[in-house]
Parts: sequence; C-alpha cells; structure tokens
Amino acid sequence: MAQVATPAKAASKPKTNFQDKEKPTEVRLSNIIAAKAVGDAIRTSLGPRGMDKMIQTSSGEVVITNDGATILKHMAVLHPAAKMLVDLSAAQDVEAGDGTTSVVVLCSSLLSAAEKMLGKGIHPTTIAESFQRAAQKSVEFLTEMATPVDLADRESLLRAASTSLNSKIVSQYSSLLAPIAVDAVLRVVDPTVTNNVNLNDVRVVKKVGGTIDDTELVDGLVLNQNVVKSAGGPTRVEKAKIGLIQFQLSAPKPDMENQIIVNDYRQMDKILKEERQYLLNMCKKIKKSGCNVLLIQKSILRDAVNELSLHFLAKLKIMVVKDVERDEIEFIAKSLGCKPVADVESFTEDKLGYADLIEETDSAGARVVKVTGMKNAGKTVSVLCRGANSLVLEESHRSLHDALCVVRCLVKKKYLIAGGGAPEIEVSQKLMDYAKTLQGMEQYCFQAFAEALEVIPTTLAENAGLNPISIVTELRNKHARGDKTAGINVKKGTISNILEENVIQPLLVSTSALELSAETVKMILKIDDLVRNRENGH
Repeated sequence: MAQVATPAKAASKPKTNFQDKEKPTEVRLSNIIAAKAVGDAIRTSLGPRGMDKMIQTSSGEVVITNDGATILKHMAVLHPAAKMLVDLSAAQDVEAGDGTTSVVVLCSSLLSAAEKMLGKGIHPTTIAESFQRAAQKSVEFLTEMATPVDLADRESLLRAASTSLNSKIVSQYSSLLAPIAVDAVLRVVDPTVTNNVNLNDVRVVKKVGGTIDDTELVDGLVLNQNVVKSAGGPTRVEKAKIGLIQFQLSAPKPDMENQIIVNDYRQMDKILKEERQYLLNMCKKIKKSGCNVLLIQKSILRDAVNELSLHFLAKLKIMVVKDVERDEIEFIAKSLGCKPVADVESFTEDKLGYADLIEETDSAGARVVKVTGMKNAGKTVSVLCRGANSLVLEESHRSLHDALCVVRCLVKKKYLIAGGGAPEIEVSQKLMDYAKTLQGMEQYCFQAFAEALEVIPTTLAENAGLNPISIVTELRNKHARGDKTAGINVKKGTISNILEENVIQPLLVSTSALELSAETVKMILKIDDLVRNRENGH
C-alpha cells in the first residue's frame, strides 16, 4: 500500500517541472508573439513564387521589393523583440547577402517551437542552449551534404547566381544578370590568396532609361556625372591622362561673409584681371603636367569651377567632369591608378591616371561617361544598371547585389548545396535520428528544432499554391528513402531532383541562417523582463 501511495504524493507537488513566475512568462510570450508577427508578415515573400511588398516610406517614397532585409529595414517596428528580427535579417545580409527572408521565417518557426515547449514547462535556458547545439549539429550535417566547388567552374557559379535571382522580379533576366554578377566578382577577386571579396570594388551605377536588358558590365569605370559642355570642351579623349582634383578652380573667397567695397573702376578692373590671371595660372599648371581629362570633386563652400575656368580648360583641350562625390573619390582613384590632388602646387604628372579612351556615351536617353583601357588600374569593375523606372531599377540593383553576394559566399566557403527545401528536410531527418541518441529534455528540444526546420519547404509549397501537407509529407518520404536531393520543384508543382533543375545555393547562406536564428532565439528566450526607462518625463 505504501509503495502505491508514494507516486501519488510525488504527483501532488510537481517540482520536476519548471514553474515560472507570472510576469516573466507574459514578457516572454509577448516577445515571441511580436517576433512571430514580423516573421508572418515577411513569410509570403519567400521563394520563387513569393509575393513582393510595396512600402511607402515616411517621406512618401515608394519601394517595391522582395528582399527580406529591405522590407524589414523600411518597416516601422516598435516592439523591441521584433526589432531583434530586423537586426537578424540585417546581420544575414552582411554575412551572406542572400537568405534574408529565410532567416526570419526560420527564426519565427523556432520561436513557435520554443513557445510550445515553454508551455510544457521546460526551462527557457534549456531550450535556448539545446537549440544552439542543434544548430551546430545541423551545420555539421549540411557540411557533410555539401559538394565542393572550384571558382574556375563558371557553370556552377552561374547556376547559384540564377537561383538567387529566380525569386526576384527580374527572374526572367537571370540569364543576363547572373553572368554579370559572376564575372564582376571573378574580376575583383584574386583566386590564389583571398577567401573574401570586397564588394565595394564592384560599383553599380544606376541610370533610369532603357530596360533591364541594357544592363552591362563595363571593364573599366563608369561615371554617373556628365561632361561639362557649356564651354565647348572635348567630350571624347583618346590616350587620356586623368587628373582627380579636390581643390576648386574658381576665385578665392573670404572665409566669412565679408564684403569688399570697391570705389573706382580701375580697382574693379584690377580685381577682374587678377581673377583671370589666377585662374589662367592654375589651368596652365594643370596643362603643364600633361593632363587632358579633369575630374573635379563637388564643393560645398564655393563653386568647384566657374565659367571662366571652364573656358580656359576648353581652350587647352581639357575634358572636364565635375561634381564627383566625395565617397566616390577612393573608388575612382583605385580604378584609374591616379592619386587625388588637394592643391594645385602638388599637381604633377606622377599623380595622373592613364586610360586608352574616355568618352561620354548616350544610350536610351541617359548619358554616362565611360573610361576604358586603364593602364595601371586596381582590381575594380563597374556595372551599369538600367531600368524603365526608378522602382524597377532599385529592385534590379538589389537583386544584382544579392547575386553578387551569392558568388561572394562561394568565394568565402567553396561549397554548394541543393535548394528547394531539400537541405532543410534532410537535416531535419538527420536531427530526428540524432535526437534518439540523447536523453531527457535535450532530446525533446532537438526534435522540436528538427520539426521547426520544415517551415522552409512548407512555406515554399504554400507560396507556390501547392498543398503544403501532402508536398512536405512526400518530400519527407523521399528523403527517408535516401533521395537526398529531392526538393520542391515550384515551376511544375511536384517533387523532383532539384539538382537537375539547377536549383542550388551556397552552403554559407544556410549555415549562417541556422546559426544566426538560433542565436536570436536564445536572446529572446533569455529575456524575462522588460523595463522601460521613463526619463525626462516622457
């Protein structure tokens, strides 16, 4: 009898369960709900059949985009936990550049799983740490599945870039944009040493006009500014010697708003004569160095060039491009192999850059200056991006950036994995098997993590208008039979070998998504109170 009574006594005070206090539970739930709301908002734009979002900014500007990081950046998110998901998407954008939507969807799915387990009374720290371990294990499984890729294998790089472009508006132009992205990265990377690419060396110049078909890769430099023609200077120079100046070709001004009062005409003439002489001397010094193309930095305090100096430069047959932005200076100097000059006295021949041809071209109603055939140029490349209107142009630029990032990922981590929900299902099944070797709460958490991974194929199927339950079940079935590359073929609405469809992605995109979302879930679960600071009477 006594033996039977003991379990009943133990059941009356359940100490084994983690009984949380009221407030922390509420705070945690509110955080999870807020973060899940962000995930739900962005979920519909995942995958090739994903929808786009139209965002109106506070200034009235309209942005149409499919890119997770851009959508979240423009969303006015107030809840601090939801802001963590915005930061998560930005972190994925920096780390991998692509998969910014998937990472948020994955994180909100993990939070749903965590919420169920909190309801069962498992301690939040146990959940958070198990999730991180599960993420590490998933990364190991993904790495085992991955196939190594060689940067010389252009075909694989093109397939990965096209897969990234397929979920964007510009998907029908992927045959044009993917080679541009691959070639741009391969030109600026040094395949022998580096394991990273500085995308600042790829400059994208956006011009409204024409269509996306007119987007081109220029092996050289493209300047957004136009050549100054008002004084009749040249617009095309062969064998160009290019000077990049940061001083002004205009009469000096007093620093403060001072006034100089001239009381007779002779002095007036003298001042004008001095000005002419001053400018003429400057222009002659420039010509003396052999320079025949001048790029002039934008100036705030006074005119960078005035009519008179333009007239002199035109007479000396020097081509002038003005209003070069300050942040472009470094790129231009690197591309042309010239040095920026801050003072006319130090303007010498060794600071010039050399190019075979610099000309202003007019295509589809937009003028750009192209510099080609640089002699001692740095490893930089320019892409001239075109679009019928600014909305398409912006989205085309973002898509191109994603494709560039995909190629950069392959330079960082030279491995490819299948796309179309195949890796997620495969990892999910391997985690389920691995969970059976664990004990206690951890086993439970690993299983929940494995189930949560299925959100990616489920969402892909939903967005493509397929039945998610039957598709994901069939997908699981195929993977259980050992068909590792079975994925959702969104175009045909069936399950097929995804490698034959050329749907592949870099390993880094998936691994960083898993690691970052597990970290964010850990951060959100560890918060048990929200304290607002009521300073300054706000």
